[in-house]
Amino acid sequence: MNLAYLPSPSQGVWHLGPVPIRAYALCILTGIFTAVWLTGRRWEARGGRRDDIADIAIWAVPFGILGGRLYHVITDPELYFAAGKQPIHALYIWDGGLGIPGAVALGAVGAWLGCRRRGITLSDFADAVAPGLVLAQAIGRWGNYFNQELYGGPTHLPWALRIDPAHRPADMPAVGLYHPTFLYESLWDLGVMALLLWLDARHHRRLRRGRLFACYVLAYTTGRAWIEALRIDHANHFFGLRLNDYVSLVLFTGALVYLVVSRRPRPGDDASYPPGGDGEAVPALITNGEAGRKRM
Repeated sequence: MNLAYLPSPSQGVWHLGPVPIRAYALCILTGIFTAVWLTGRRWEARGGRRDDIADIAIWAVPFGILGGRLYHVITDPELYFAAGKQPIHALYIWDGGLGIPGAVALGAVGAWLGCRRRGITLSDFADAVAPGLVLAQAIGRWGNYFNQELYGGPTHLPWALRIDPAHRPADMPAVGLYHPTFLYESLWDLGVMALLLWLDARHHRRLRRGRLFACYVLAYTTGRAWIEALRIDHANHFFGLRLNDYVSLVLFTGALVYLVVSRRPRPGDDASYPPGGDGEAVPALITNGEAGRKRM
């Protein structure tokens, strides 16, 4: 008997009269607002306007949520459209089911639209948002904790997560303790954020034009690969691997190729800041040493 374990929350929904307050949604929203705040600080430190980020977020966030849901539904259609299922549940976003690859992909489309409105280069914005994006993912994963979903296989480690009977796998109804993969990914994401901030402070001039964002993709997909190996939730498999493993492999390869082909300096890489909100270059007003201290 394992005397040490992490308990699951007793509930994930609270009601204010007829209005349900869902922990999953609160985690997602907290992640979004935190990412906007951090990205705004980073953008302002580079000479941009903080309201640029809020304006871009108005486009990127809805696109990202839509993309995350579409990715989940498209990659697991049998959960909603198989015989006996209810297709309307594909719209129940509050029950969980946001695929990060889809959220980032379609969110990038929204960000591109927002950047065009503000005269900002998408690659510069991507580098600014990368640490905030992975921080949002770290916070959002706690929504899975409240929903008691996306956990790993059985374990007796001291940090095992206790899952209530209603949320356990049908083939393991008597097993109560599982790997808390939501926690593993959340901690990994925090580590990725710290890595990106360190890389940006030490190698800012070498990691411009989308290269810092490529580092985010490399680091995140590396962690996602080993975490996917622990998870036992429903997923389509091909040749013994989960679909998300193949997606991570493609993204990892693409990011690595981009880092290699973009390693040569480009005109404008010596500038201290990206374009400002009006599309004009912002003068470099900070010395190299000062920039390192101000950069977030």
